[in-house]
Amino acid sequence: MTLGKRVNQSRIIMSSTKEFNWDDFSTKGFGDGYSKEQRAQMEAMYAGTLSEITEKEVIKGVVVGVNDKDVIINIGFKSDGLVPLSEFRDVAGIKVGDEVDVFIEEQENALGQLILSRKKAKIVRAWHDIEAALENDSVIEGLVKRRTKGGLIVDIYGVEAFLPGSQIDVKPIRDFDIYVGKKMEVKVVKINHTNDNVVVSHKVLIEKDLEKQKAEILNNLEKGQVLEGVIKNMTNFGVFIDLGGVDGLLHITDISWGRINHPEEVLQLDQKVQVVVLDFDDDKRRISLGMKQLSAHPWDSLASSLEVGSRVKGKIVNVADYGAFLELAPGVEGLIHVSEMSWSQHLRNPADFVKVGVEIEAVVLTLDKDERKMSLGIKQLTEDPWTKGDMSAKYAVGTKHKGVVRNLTNFGLFLELEEGIDGLVHVSDLSWTKKIKHPSEFVKVGDELAVAVLELDVENRRLALGHKQLEENPWDTFETLFPIGSVHKCIVNSKNDKGAVLELPYGLEGFATVKNLEKEDGSQVEVGESVDFKVAEFSKDDKRIVLSHTAMFKEEAKAPKKAAAAPAKKKEEAAELPAQAEKSTFGDIDALAELKEKMEGKK
Repeated sequence: MTLGKRVNQSRIIMSSTKEFNWDDFSTKGFGDGYSKEQRAQMEAMYAGTLSEITEKEVIKGVVVGVNDKDVIINIGFKSDGLVPLSEFRDVAGIKVGDEVDVFIEEQENALGQLILSRKKAKIVRAWHDIEAALENDSVIEGLVKRRTKGGLIVDIYGVEAFLPGSQIDVKPIRDFDIYVGKKMEVKVVKINHTNDNVVVSHKVLIEKDLEKQKAEILNNLEKGQVLEGVIKNMTNFGVFIDLGGVDGLLHITDISWGRINHPEEVLQLDQKVQVVVLDFDDDKRRISLGMKQLSAHPWDSLASSLEVGSRVKGKIVNVADYGAFLELAPGVEGLIHVSEMSWSQHLRNPADFVKVGVEIEAVVLTLDKDERKMSLGIKQLTEDPWTKGDMSAKYAVGTKHKGVVRNLTNFGLFLELEEGIDGLVHVSDLSWTKKIKHPSEFVKVGDELAVAVLELDVENRRLALGHKQLEENPWDTFETLFPIGSVHKCIVNSKNDKGAVLELPYGLEGFATVKNLEKEDGSQVEVGESVDFKVAEFSKDDKRIVLSHTAMFKEEAKAPKKAAAAPAKKKEEAAELPAQAEKSTFGDIDALAELKEKMEGKK
């Protein structure tokens, strides 16, 4: 900062560019009466009144004059210096004789003036005091000027220092504005001379005061001890509680006997709470706290009338894949297994029956107060459908019903006739004519299917159902249409090394072995050809028709065989039949019904 360049002419001692010579004035009476030795002595005395000063240092001076613009400072130099009055705004009523610190910028500028600065003196002195405070670990007082990002700005000795938010207090501070304009004791923790930055801390002062308190608390800490603390931080797994300089963790599971999803449901920041010490680690200084342990366990206060078979009411607090938990009271829960939600033997997702937060009624199935375990059921609120009414009459063999497909397996499907009444339809009982490898070829889950009861076992809760039994067996009709020896026009659908699959009239399929595919010219019947075949074997029970083209032109094939040889031949041909021919597929059952009606009309 530049100094005032005005000079008080009455106070400045002008210096000459050449040495002053007393002898030049002795003839005029100036200095007359002083000998040469006396003059030398006086020069030495005058020179002793002037101080030797160094630029860029802080020195004390005395105010020798004040005007409307400047303050005149005497520092014992050959000339006085000027400091703008504006640099003394913080001093009320500056007057002659006051002692002040000034910074020497220049001993003599181009105009021969002494350049001083009080402002720079304050800054230099402030940095000196700040460095001394850091070195000596001393406490200094500052004024909080304003809030800034991440903390506060504190004025110490005229220098702005940064007080991080984490260094304000041992507990998290959520409102920094409450400190603005207030004085605060701090310690200097870091100085960055490159950027002229100072970092201070108020927290270290508190921590030092709390060390003794911490040691006292930890020395007297015991399991089961009840303490009072303040909630300083909350997380999804629990809360941290300040016990007076020592932090303890109150886990979410130890807050309440009942279920809570987050501590904020029952607690809040800065709340005073009473807790009990559950455990602590002297080495790591970890303290586990509990709150629910201050009250009796809800299981201990259960009504004595509660027993197996009792009806209870509660709220669903959790739904899992295997069931749901019903809360009867905070801390008292029972499991409703999915198998106890419905009489249906077809298990479903528990979410189909209950939702979290819904209040329902249930029946106590098992109760163990010592282990604090309870199992509940919902289906027991309604009558067991297998014991309700006369099942033997309602689902008597031969009765017809409709149900919903609930599940598909490799061997069949499960059909729900009503809530709790399921029956099995075997894959072989789906169709008289179609070869069905898997039920998914015929129906899908959720479809409605008509069935007839084939077998009922009330004691074992088993019900066998059939779909094809709703219609008459068309093979009774086929037996009259395809007698042994009858000739039919067939198309060869496919061939393999054992024979060929043939397409017969009415959508049926038959089989011919390789030797029975030989034509009259010695060639073989090929895929896609349509030629006459003669029925060689018909089995209604096995739903199998075996045919031969060779028998059409070879007489020996037509001649009847000996009675003893016939069964052997059938066995031989049957052994050659592929699996596909053993259970052949057939056409639409409606077409077969019409076929039977026509045949009966002809008769």
